[in-house]
Amino acid sequence: MTSALLVGGTSEIGLAIVRRLAPERVWLLGRDGARLAQAAAGLDGAKVDWGLLDAEDVTSHERAVEQAFADAGGFDVVVIAVGVLGAQAGLDADPDEALEVMRVNFLGGGSLVLECLRQLRQRGEGALVLLSSVAAERARASNPIYGAAKAGIDALAQGLSDAMASSGVRVLVVRPGFVKTRMTAGLNPPPFATTPEAVATATTAALRGRAGTIWVPGPLRWVFAVLRHLPRGVYRRLPL
Repeated sequence: MTSALLVGGTSEIGLAIVRRLAPERVWLLGRDGARLAQAAAGLDGAKVDWGLLDAEDVTSHERAVEQAFADAGGFDVVVIAVGVLGAQAGLDADPDEALEVMRVNFLGGGSLVLECLRQLRQRGEGALVLLSSVAAERARASNPIYGAAKAGIDALAQGLSDAMASSGVRVLVVRPGFVKTRMTAGLNPPPFATTPEAVATATTAALRGRAGTIWVPGPLRWVFAVLRHLPRGVYRRLPL
């Protein structure tokens, strides 16, 4: 492993993955310069550069991603860790917050997936890791907006993975459950709650294998295999 690009450069999960990968060179892209500088200082043992990028400003994505690839000479692994959690009140959520969740998690994240995969395909090698969520499997009444946005980008990555199967570029979709981070601070952890470090361990192990999608922790794969197929009348009564 020689180089990695983290899009969403202050993400606790993304940074944990980069640390576990231990690349010689790292690029961080994100919208908060002060936090990016702090994150860069915490990546010991690697040469780290960072640049500004706003997930909602899709018109800037092509240039920012192309510049990072050009300056670094390409990347072995790209991690897309862009996302916001909010609008959990559904129809009663603040309209601006609901739109932000959809724009960042699907429109912005999807645009960045496309731009990064174009760069990797051009070079004919590398892997893209998308941080999705178990919420992508089936939208829940408690958080339909976030779930729908994650379902959209998850489906996009799955389809692109199949489309690029013979290109030399790999796509790995990571579906964590509840992760204890700044984003979830103040929320009650449900069963199977996990940590950024556990997600990083599972992700790096998966990159050494051939999986296209992983769940963290692993048993959630079977939990959601059941939940996905429950009749709607039963599903809506569950405390999810």
